Amino acid sequence: MRIGELAEATGATVRALRYYEEQGLLHPERTASGQRVYPADAVDQVQWIKLMFANGLPSRAIAKLRRCRSADEVTPEQRAVIYEEHARVEAEYRAAAATKARFERMLDFIEKT
Repeated sequence: MRIGELAEATGATVRALRYYEEQGLLHPERTASGQRVYPADAVDQVQWIKLMFANGLPSRAIAKLRRCRSADEVTPEQRAVIYEEHARVEAEYRAAAATKARFERMLDFIEKT
């Protein structure tokens, strides 16, 4: 699959896909003329990368986790990243839940008046 096709299939921009490659997040093959050719699982990879970025993970963490295919293959460094990012996402989740609860109390108050 060519870069434009991958962009269309994932909703990512061509520029974003090139950035992912520069950061070591995607590894396309190259044709003799230098064009990028992505493997069949590239759509899933890009969707996962976008999800990780949307949840605030930096590209260096995503690159480290990209190679996690099974529990047997997780390195100590990857395990540390997983614990660190899990704790960060959990803290953000709790903060968002507290904000949501406060808004719900405000809405209840507004609706009662």
